[in-house]
Amino acid sequence: MWEKLLLSLINKHRGKTIGILIGLLASILFISYGFWKAIFIIICISLGYFIGRKIDEDKNLELWIKQLFKDKEQ
Repeated sequence: MWEKLLLSLINKHRGKTIGILIGLLASILFISYGFWKAIFIIICISLGYFIGRKIDEDKNLELWIKQLFKDKEQ
């Protein structure tokens, strides 16, 4: 019963469901750790997600990092 409801919510309202879960997680972090520690945790999670997505997409992570930190003056 609950599985069907959850799958229905995820399939029909994916963005809203993800938004609610992110909001819930953020509120728990803010209450538990305070604003700045929670922001740091959120930044680390976002960075980890971004790097993981690049790896999943078979992008050249080493090339991307080199481009990110290359000297802009040259």
